[in-house]
Amino acid sequence: MREVRLRFSKTGRCKYISHLDINRCMARAFSRAEIPLWFTEGFNPHPYMSFSLPLSLGVESLCESVDIRLIEEISNDEVKRRMNDALPPDIRIIDVYDDFRDCSEIAYSDYVFKIEFDDNKTALEKLKAVLAGDEILAEKKAKQGKRRVVKETNIKEFIDKYNISIRDNDIILNIRLEAGTKRNLNPTLLFDTLIRLIETDFEWKSISRIDLLDKNYNRFI
Repeated sequence: MREVRLRFSKTGRCKYISHLDINRCMARAFSRAEIPLWFTEGFNPHPYMSFSLPLSLGVESLCESVDIRLIEEISNDEVKRRMNDALPPDIRIIDVYDDFRDCSEIAYSDYVFKIEFDDNKTALEKLKAVLAGDEILAEKKAKQGKRRVVKETNIKEFIDKYNISIRDNDIILNIRLEAGTKRNLNPTLLFDTLIRLIETDFEWKSISRIDLLDKNYNRFI
């Protein structure tokens, strides 16, 4: 038995597929592609699949991964070819490899936000002011006894670095956020918070996760 990692992208319409549906999509694609997977044992056997870091709904990604176990000899190139033939066009296998690290080593995610405002110059100055502040207070729903309440959380501490500028007709925000099992900032929470704080009409274009990094800022693969 051999364990391999498949690195894949999820773009276009498939960014609206939930993590649970991605799990189902991959399982069906492995079946159609006749990939010899190892199945769990017990009363309800299912193919072993381990995903790196679940992605928020509506966010594109170029750096998703899923680990599988192969019970028959098949080359990594053949796994990639068969899977790309079986998957929808907006999900593509980028690479398949044997040598990889544990997902617990993920510490940061790099994102690109693309937004268009009615007045990009004014919006840019407002966003710069918010991002440069000591606090960025996000509103998160929580439970207090039987009641649902809204609590404010400072998410500025989850931002490692960023760069923001106007490019063509859009504002482009390149931002590095803490990510992983212990500390993780949802990019859609950040987006919603920024829009709420600057109170400016906008047209949302896209949020894309472009890379995962370890604590030393090395690319996670």
